[in-house]
Amino acid sequence: MSQACATRHSCSSVVAAVSHRGRAAFLRRFSSAARAPPVIDLSPLRDGGLSSSSPLVREVADACEQWGFFQVVDHGVDEDLCARAEEQQRAFFALPMEVKECMRRSADNSRGWYNDELTKQRRDWKEGLDFGSTPPMDWSLADADARNGTLDSSSFPGTLDGYNRFPPADLLPSFRPTMLEYYDALAGVATGLARPRGDLGICMPADFFEPYLRRTQHTSYLRLNYYAPYTGEDPTQLCISPHKAGWMPPPTLLRDAGFLTVLRQDVGCHSLQVRDRQAPDGWVTVRPEPAAFTINTGDMAQIYSNNRYHAPEHLRDAPEHRVLTSPSTPRYSAPFFYNPAYTAAVQPLPSLGAPHFDRCVWGYFRAMRFAGDFADYGEEIQISDFAKGSGSWHVSNQSRFMAEVDFDASFDVEAMRPLLTRSSA
Repeated sequence: MSQACATRHSCSSVVAAVSHRGRAAFLRRFSSAARAPPVIDLSPLRDGGLSSSSPLVREVADACEQWGFFQVVDHGVDEDLCARAEEQQRAFFALPMEVKECMRRSADNSRGWYNDELTKQRRDWKEGLDFGSTPPMDWSLADADARNGTLDSSSFPGTLDGYNRFPPADLLPSFRPTMLEYYDALAGVATGLARPRGDLGICMPADFFEPYLRRTQHTSYLRLNYYAPYTGEDPTQLCISPHKAGWMPPPTLLRDAGFLTVLRQDVGCHSLQVRDRQAPDGWVTVRPEPAAFTINTGDMAQIYSNNRYHAPEHLRDAPEHRVLTSPSTPRYSAPFFYNPAYTAAVQPLPSLGAPHFDRCVWGYFRAMRFAGDFADYGEEIQISDFAKGSGSWHVSNQSRFMAEVDFDASFDVEAMRPLLTRSSA
């Protein structure tokens, strides 16, 4: 064993010996010699009595302002559930291609399987499966139940993102119940973080974050990703593109669109990096801690906070990050995107001074992002389009969108093409 490997092995042994509750503090001390997003203990959220003066509130605020990324431990999600979810995820992507093709997402439904997603007009090197909240969000109802409408679009009663497509129960009987249990657990983590992120000494009404905290309102979804080993075939067409990069051409970068993202990283694959202009190469690896979740700030939180929540190195940009793909090892990830209600008008809090952004309606932003994922509709929408004085066509186009689109129906990208292209604005 090399000296470096021996050192890493020794460090891992020491960390494993630290009590679970004290691990976050230990890791901060242990890694203080290098800049890195912090590890935060969430046990106060479960212990109760959290207030605006709680050290946890300040820790979360500092992490959101300085990095836009942090890891959380003692979050309350059972390790057995995480293991079962990972097992089901691997089993799903091992299904025959013809089975997954039957679950392919379409222009009128953003939910389902895909292997052709575009990010800033470049195709990603991955497979994915998206599923999420459906009115009335009663997971006990069968897919065919009209109250859920998760069987086909004709029976679907209402959500812009569409209806869920799960693998056949006779092939993966444990997939749906396991994944929906996992979804609810991650929603609990995100909801727990929403209040401390929302407090932070900022004056706001007590029910301000109700669109996020009410289970019937937030429009979150869970994305299962599978990154096959990169073969180098036709790298001009297939690559891990914006916010995903590896042994390939230089990427452009993307930020997560919603309020926050909860990610369980693969401990054996240090693949996530965050921009840090003080680092020698401009990037810092977010090294996953055992049993931890990685949290990052999204675009909507940046607008609400009037640019307070962002990595300071990026000025008005949310945290830039990229994901490395191995040429020899497959990688799996499952980010949970915690999003507001479609009708939520996201704008800076009045108590934070002169606003840097105009109002941004989440349903419009989400629909435009899905359109860009599904097909090439030109330059991808960004929150910079809503910056004061930007003159972007999106500011006026979203009013037209709100007047013409039914948020209680599945959004059809092709049918709504006139609303998605600048020439018609």
